[in-house]
Amino acid sequence: MFFQWLKRKLPYGLFGRAALILILPVVTLQLVVSIVFLQRHFEGATRQMTVSMAYDVAYIIELAEAAPDVAAARAEVAAAAGPLALEVALPVAPEAGTRRGFWDFSGRVVAQELRRRIAALTLADLDDARTVRLVIDTRHGPLQMVFPRGRVSVSNPHQLLVLMLATGLLMTFIAYAFLRNQLRPIARLAEAADAFGKGRMLAYNPSGATEVRAAGAAFLHMRSRIERHIEQRTMMLSGISHDLRTPLTRLRLGLSMLPPGDDVAAMERDVVEMGGLVDSFLDFARAEAADAACETRDVAAFLAEIVADARRAGHEIQLAGVKGAGVATFRPESLRRALENLLDNAARHADRVEVSAWQTERTVHIAVEDNGPGIPAARRAEAMRPFTRLDPARNQNAGQGVGLGLAIAADIARSHGGELRLGDSERLGGLKAELLLAR
Repeated sequence: MFFQWLKRKLPYGLFGRAALILILPVVTLQLVVSIVFLQRHFEGATRQMTVSMAYDVAYIIELAEAAPDVAAARAEVAAAAGPLALEVALPVAPEAGTRRGFWDFSGRVVAQELRRRIAALTLADLDDARTVRLVIDTRHGPLQMVFPRGRVSVSNPHQLLVLMLATGLLMTFIAYAFLRNQLRPIARLAEAADAFGKGRMLAYNPSGATEVRAAGAAFLHMRSRIERHIEQRTMMLSGISHDLRTPLTRLRLGLSMLPPGDDVAAMERDVVEMGGLVDSFLDFARAEAADAACETRDVAAFLAEIVADARRAGHEIQLAGVKGAGVATFRPESLRRALENLLDNAARHADRVEVSAWQTERTVHIAVEDNGPGIPAARRAEAMRPFTRLDPARNQNAGQGVGLGLAIAADIARSHGGELRLGDSERLGGLKAELLLAR
């Protein structure tokens, strides 16, 4: 339980954790050194100085006790107190106890050592940080002695603490600046990788430590290979488009010149289906969506435009609402293609379709829900694979697709740094296709 609470309190970022690793040992070391030094050095030095002072006090007490009367005792102690830098008074009002501030750690040692060595001591007053006042019981009455605190305690112990604190802060600042400089290349690498995952290209130069430079160089090589692959795929698809459309056009022309009949009509349908397959394949595999520039658009206005276009095409689609409407950065054409595929898929298998959206700090959620038969949970991952048609699970009264609508939408969502999720619509009872896009 404690470790879980501690884990939640620790910083999540690399910079915060590195700073904690750096600062925590420094602070701990300073505390340990301070405590040990104060306890061993200052306490030991204070005890030795107090013992030396106790001899002077004992000497004054002996003079007072040896005097025949109060006047003689007062004269004896006054004569001896001058050279010893003591202020004495005899007799005084009796007092008892120990007085010191709770923060006065050396005062505790002084009081203990004086009481252990001076049996007749009744009062040890250390409230004043500059002086020590003692009251000792003698046969001529209570004797008061006052002397500077510096004679029993090490002066200015705070200077060491101030020096340690100042040095610690200075070194921490230097380490903080150095650490920030070392972690900046990692942050730049993460930013470039994140942007590339969302389909955006950022200029990046490997820098920093050797390991970070190696990771940056590996990232650049990977990005170059992916770009070459996309370029080669574009060239290949251009050739496929030209090579396949030409014979399909010849087939259509030849069929149009044949006498009408059932066989001719069937072949024309096959040609149309082949053309649809080629178009769908090109829509799925082409790289234009990844190359298009991102734009910052209003999500509510963008969805309203798409829904209006779908309604003009004859689909019964409603815009359920946009919560937390705002702007987001995305590629409008590719996102439009993904939403149109989802809307066409929903309209083909249901008679009621609703679109809704909401935003969080990091993501944009766009949901397309319908009241159709839905897709079983066990087959949802399969439904997003290319050229997969789950015809038994969905109503085909409105026609068939070629099994690429969900695959295209999922691919576009991934190019925006998000994903496509399939689930059950709680409001309509059918399928819920939710696009998650990184903001």
